[in-house]
Amino acid sequence: MTDILAQQVKDIRGNTVDLSQYKGKVVLVVNTASACGFTPQYKGLEQLYQNYKERGLVILGFPCNQFGKQEQGDETEISSFCELNYGVSFPLFAKVDVNGPEALPLFTSLKKAKPGLFGTQSIKWNFTKFLIGRDGKAILRAAPSTKPDDLVSAIEKALAQ
Repeated sequence: MTDILAQQVKDIRGNTVDLSQYKGKVVLVVNTASACGFTPQYKGLEQLYQNYKERGLVILGFPCNQFGKQEQGDETEISSFCELNYGVSFPLFAKVDVNGPEALPLFTSLKKAKPGLFGTQSIKWNFTKFLIGRDGKAILRAAPSTKPDDLVSAIEKALAQ
């Protein structure tokens, strides 16, 4: 299987980021949206980041407009919204597709590594979460309804390895 973190993506400001810089860390990848019923999870994600970043957790937020058109703003609007409303300080990236022919390869890799219910590889909604261990391998896939706090034990276990 290809190394999930051996990819490059664009950050929220349009800069190229090599995800391999996160090797050796525990990474939580989340497809996000600003106008979703799950948008308040930004607060919980930021709290996880603050609680565990010193131990090696990084959260990567990827805005996506594929579900109910709930992320219509441009990158500047998204960044401002997240910072002003939720104090988001974890890395945010350019708006992406997570399904279909234009899906970001990162999400294609994650979906293959950790398929959803009944083996489906498509992402069903905003705030689907993927936890990647220090070894760069996907550990788990969590549904949009899974609250960030519900991931604490899996994150602590991954950080201990």
